[in-house]
Formats: sequence, C-alpha cells, structure tokens
Amino acid sequence: NGFSTTRDAYELLLAQNSLAQRIDKLMDGLDIEDVAQLQLCGKAVRELILNEPLPPELEVEIVDAYRELSEKYGENSIDVAVRSSATAEDLPDASFAGQQESFLNIRGDLSLLIHVRKCFASLFTGRAISYRNSRGFDYRQVALCVGIQKMVCSDQASSGVMFTLDTQSGNDNVITINAVFGLGENIVGGRVNPDEFYVFKPTLKAYKSAIIKRQLGSKEMKMIYDDKLKTLNVSTTLNERARFSLNDNEVVILARYALIIEEHYGVAMDIEWAKDTSEGEFYIVQARPETVHSKRLRSKQAQCIEKYRLKEDSSKRTRLLSGLAIGEKIGFGVVKVIADLSEAFRFNAGEVLVTDITDPDWEPLMKKAAAVVTNKGGRTCHAAIVAREIGVSTIVGTSNAMELLQDNMLVTVCCAEGETGYVYQGEVDFEIESIDLQDMQEPKTKLFMNVGNPEQAFSLAEIPNQGVGLARMEFIINNHIKAHPMALFDMYQGRYVKGSEQIEKLMQGFSDSKIFFVDKLSAGIGMIAAAFYPNPVIVRTSDFKSNEYKHILG
Repeated sequence: NGFSTTRDAYELLLAQNSLAQRIDKLMDGLDIEDVAQLQLCGKAVRELILNEPLPPELEVEIVDAYRELSEKYGENSIDVAVRSSATAEDLPDASFAGQQESFLNIRGDLSLLIHVRKCFASLFTGRAISYRNSRGFDYRQVALCVGIQKMVCSDQASSGVMFTLDTQSGNDNVITINAVFGLGENIVGGRVNPDEFYVFKPTLKAYKSAIIKRQLGSKEMKMIYDDKLKTLNVSTTLNERARFSLNDNEVVILARYALIIEEHYGVAMDIEWAKDTSEGEFYIVQARPETVHSKRLRSKQAQCIEKYRLKEDSSKRTRLLSGLAIGEKIGFGVVKVIADLSEAFRFNAGEVLVTDITDPDWEPLMKKAAAVVTNKGGRTCHAAIVAREIGVSTIVGTSNAMELLQDNMLVTVCCAEGETGYVYQGEVDFEIESIDLQDMQEPKTKLFMNVGNPEQAFSLAEIPNQGVGLARMEFIINNHIKAHPMALFDMYQGRYVKGSEQIEKLMQGFSDSKIFFVDKLSAGIGMIAAAFYPNPVIVRTSDFKSNEYKHILG
C-alpha cells in the first residue's frame, strides 16, 4: 500500500519563487560531454531545489496521506520507501533505470518531507541529465512524481530483480531471476554478484519442472537495518555465500508472478521484488517494460541479426579474466582503471573502462567507452540495463578486474562466446556479420545445428534453424559441468580426488557431487532444449571415453 504525488506537485514547486527560471539559468549552455561541468551543474541545480521549501499545501497533503497510511497498519509512523518516478520513465524504449534517487526505511513526517524534496532534486543528477539528453528528452518536459510505499522489510530475507525474457539473447521463453540476501538496493546498484535462475515458461505454465539454470553468486554483502532502523551493509557469512538465496519453490512462485504481470501488460517486463522477513510473503515493488530487446523486435532490426565473432582461436590467446557478459558484442582498446567518478577527467573516448561497480552515475563515461569491465554486478542491475541500451560491450562480476588490469594495457573484451564474457590480452581480430532475414529463402534441406555449449544456446537459436541435430553430452559435461564424471563419482564415494578443492568450488550450492552432476547435466540439456523450443533437439549420450574429458578438472 502507499500513495504518490503527481506531476502537478512538482510543477507547483517549480512555480514557487521562480525556481524554474533559476534552473533554466544554470542549465543554459551546459556541455553534456564535459563530465566535470555536468557534475557541477547538476549539483548546483539540486542545491537550488533542496533549499526551496515544499509548497505548504503539498506538505499538508503528504503528511495527511502518510498518517492515514500509518493508521492502516496500527502505527503512528510506519517505515516507508520513498521512490522517484519521472513522467518519461519506464517507457518501452527508455527505462531510465536508476537515474533518479529512491530512499529506503524512511520514518516520520519531517524525514518524509525531506526525502520527497531529495527525490525532486534527483531529477538533476549528472547521470539523469546525460541520460535524458542522449535520448532526446528536454528536461523542461519531464516532471517527477514521488511514490511512497509501505516498506517491505526483506533485510533478513531476500530480494532481487527478474526479467520475463533472457536478458542476453531476448529469448522470451524464459524468465531470468536474480536474487541476493537482504534489501534490494545492492542488486540494482550492482554492488554484489547475485544468484541467477532461469525458468522455462512453457513447462511452468504446464505445472511441470521448469527451472533450467541455477547459478550461485558470491553475494559478499547484504543490506540490513541497524539498531536505529537505518540501512547499512554487512558482510555475508560463509554459509550464506555457499547457498542459494531462494529455494526452488520460491523461484517458481516468483516466476508465476512474472507471468501474471507480463500477461497483464502484454510486453516483456523488468520487475523488482522483495520477500518480507516477518510475513514470509513476496511483494512486487516495481514493474516496468523491458527496453532493449523489445525495442529491437518492434523495429526493422528484428529483420536483421548482427553477430560478433572472433576470427582467431581464442584458446591460443591469453585469457586475463572472465565475468558475466552483458550483450553479445566485442570491443577493444587500452585500459583505464577509474576508482571513482572524481577521476572521470582521466578517461578518454575509446578506452576500456575498468572499475569496481558502475551505477547509473557512470553513464556519461560508459557512452564514451570501447568496453566496460567491473568487479561487481549482475545481469539485471541498473548499470547492466543501461549498458545494453547504450550497446557497449560490458563484463560485470569479474571480482578482480581492478587488480589484474592496469592502465594502458591493450585488451579485447568479448561478450560473443555465451553467458560468460572474457578479457583477452592484446587486440584479438573479430568480425561483425549482419544477417538479413527479410529476403532469406528457406532451403528445401532442413537445417539442424550442432550445439554443445548450453551457455551459447540462446544466442545460437536466434539464427534461422529447424532444431538441433546433435547435442553431444560429453561437450555439455565439458562446457557446463567442467569436472570429470569419475572424479565426481569418487568424491561421492568418499575417495580422495586430485583437484577436489577446485571441484568443490564448482559444487557450491549443491549438497553433494551426485546432485551437482545430475542437476547440472539435466539443466544443461534443458537450456539447449528451451532455447530451440518448440523445434526438436537430439541429444547423444556419452560413452565416457577418457580422451574426451582429459582436459577438465579431476
């Protein structure tokens, strides 16, 4: 439950004491490409708004609505989330993800009024000014509303984001769910590497087993409340890092909510959710249209597939590090390590941006980058959404990019090899192939693919085909399980296995090696089948020849 201010409230504030004219004077002549000037201008406008009291009639209405909301819960002052929502936000082709500020766990009349004003001011963060400008929105035509919601207290439970499609390929037969322990600010802000789940819609609708992927994230920290009910980040325990933040039943519950929301709006959706600690119930706290793949499907680009491919054998190049691929492009350039935005002046167009995390404040730099590599983040964080909209090759969640990559190193950032993105030393030659589907004639001979890597299945399925003629199980074991079947068998029997420590890292989140092998194998096959659904997929079982597994762990 909650309430919201309208655009009239924002415009009433601007009309007070000629505030709109004073903002125009500060914004006049702003060079958006000058990051330093952008930050200074944004700060000056925000200070104008923060120093301007809210109109008295607006204050009265907000306080009255807040007290009425509190009474519904039997309290004088409940804790609320104060969330920004611009009138141009959450459009089908512009998400405005994370561009304005939201504030959690706000309590009391005075604190609420202060944070409403902070939300209004956040319309002029550097990132928001840059984002609007790059998408053709005049700041004078954009107003801001503030939503006040009863706080969902997920600090001792879990929260996250889900998309009703595969965020990499745009395949709309799956639901992607990212989850972390604690409040959701860390996951949308890209501060942690979350757990990831894929759910297959057709079998979900048929009430059959539908989870086709479970990937454990490191989840190094979680956001909780302190004794004064303020939010703070604390390190997660080793036990929390080694287990999933959702069980299978909870994944299915969330996926069903996602189906209902998608069917209601009729488009692919980007959804934020939270599990209440005391009630144990899931709440949907935000839902907006997905922007990148939906836009492509509505445009002429739907008739043209663009594929990036390495022209060299990547196994012969030095692979420096890996992480989660955002998009399917390739970029190269010299590295520039930027610790925080105070160093933005050091970054030049065409360089590879390397940093810890990229929240939406980094959007002006990301637009100039040849590629982006971060230590932290997941596929559904705000920065990943913006990276997909910009179209820049991005790898998140590498854990150690700032340690391994140094200024002036020449690197290639490749997101064209499946779900995992790789950073290679030097410039690796690549090509871009555009496939025009509009005039393509279907041959008399049916075209079936050979697919052995589940991580590439959704991307490969975009190419016109009649299904998979051969999915070799030994390739799935090599690419998806990455541990020798007999090593896993010996570990299950309690025998010593060389390299067991590395194998146990792969097994985190699974109770034993048998469950790990069976689940990962079935999920790998399931991902290929889901990607090419409803076309047939032929799987060839393995005869466990020793030479086919000699290069994997164990």
